Amino acid sequence: MSPHAPLILDIAGTTLSATDRKRLRHPLVGGVILFGRNWTDRSQLAELCGQVKAVRQDLLIAVDHEGGRVQRFRTDGFTHLPAMGALGAQWLRDPLGATNAASATGFVLAAELRACGVDFSFTPVLDLDYGRSGVIGDRAFARDPRVVTLLAKSLMQGLLQAGMQHCGKHFPGHGHVAADSHTDIPVDKRSLKAILADDAAPYAWLSASLSAVMPAHVVYPKVDARPAGFSARWLQDILRGQLGFQGAVFSDDLSMAGAREIDGRLVSYTEAAVVALQAGCDLVLLCNQSQPHAPGGGRAPDELIDGLSEAAVKGTWQPSEACEQRRLALLPTAPAQSWDALMRDPRYLHALGLLP
Repeated sequence: MSPHAPLILDIAGTTLSATDRKRLRHPLVGGVILFGRNWTDRSQLAELCGQVKAVRQDLLIAVDHEGGRVQRFRTDGFTHLPAMGALGAQWLRDPLGATNAASATGFVLAAELRACGVDFSFTPVLDLDYGRSGVIGDRAFARDPRVVTLLAKSLMQGLLQAGMQHCGKHFPGHGHVAADSHTDIPVDKRSLKAILADDAAPYAWLSASLSAVMPAHVVYPKVDARPAGFSARWLQDILRGQLGFQGAVFSDDLSMAGAREIDGRLVSYTEAAVVALQAGCDLVLLCNQSQPHAPGGGRAPDELIDGLSEAAVKGTWQPSEACEQRRLALLPTAPAQSWDALMRDPRYLHALGLLP
């Protein structure tokens, strides 16, 4: 049994298939990431999460559920959460009220997910809103890193009150580039000093608070030729060494077009995963590759599992007990409320009234 389960994979449908179960049983797999296609209603979501936990209790069930346009579950009682930019706009009118609203947003977000069996959401976005990145846009709280930090910390407090950890993204900052890393490799030509003083400042100020960080699929050529998620300079020297971050580091989705071009060539999922893990990621995500109509007929997750197993045998990648402990620390430690109990919870009802 490997001491390190770094792979976070997706699943094809609304229930687990035999193929899904086989993958999730593999000791290198540490969790699943859910998408809108995995949802029909709350009872189905709770059943699916129960199926995952029946395979292995320690699997992390994660989702991109931020609010605004990035919210995977929107019907059957789920609250339509505000985009983070709405909290930033409230800050301009009422700063302390906005921090309270951010905590309420985090609590509602996490409590509803946990009531259905989801463990973890990739939030908050710590990118700065320069008004030029379409992929970030109103997912960002504000342009000012101080405002971003305080609103994010308030949101994180709300998540923790509902028993959920958090993930700041996209380190050291995705907001300054216009290109979308889902389809291209954005390049940010600023100096390290400029980035640390501005975009990366929230990571420094939240270094003792954040549970996890996801690096950007962005190249910062004045710092390293590799994208941040494949860069030991960014992840080990700067994030962990200089900023003192102690939590888990996730790669962004390795299936993104901007994710597998390393040192000027397109690499396999396995090579991308190995490079990310060697650079300092604890966990790597491969998304939207389990469906039969995906490239390769949905076999990419198996190829990645087999490839990483081979890398461990050959010694090109070494499992890490410290990485595994950081993964396990992301799992909730307290039981979640049922949906019916949550709907009667005075704290939840109060939080709903505070949302912008």
